[in-house]
Amino acid sequence: MKLLFDQNLSPRLPRTLADVFPESLHVRDIGLRDANDVEIWNYAKQHGFIIISKDSDFQHRSLLFGSPPKFIWLRVGNCDVKTIEIMLRDHATTVQMFGADEKTSYLMLP
Repeated sequence: MKLLFDQNLSPRLPRTLADVFPESLHVRDIGLRDANDVEIWNYAKQHGFIIISKDSDFQHRSLLFGSPPKFIWLRVGNCDVKTIEIMLRDHATTVQMFGADEKTSYLMLP
């Protein structure tokens, strides 16, 4: 499963979660650090990534256009990288099932 971490998440997350979500990248890794949502959306769609962000704008795009790409919305406020890492590890099975479900286009995690 390939997650594409948005700029509002730490660029360390793909590395710290590589054992659970291999092939994941951060937008900085692909030169999209300052890209707009449309550019990130299109990249994810073309390269088979699931976008993961704290930004609700992707949820709106997901409802409007469906998938691909799929979108995971992290509904958390400001928190440290470890908290996000633990949350994604705790929900790894849910994320994997979401990735395999052809009917859903976005997933909201607490």
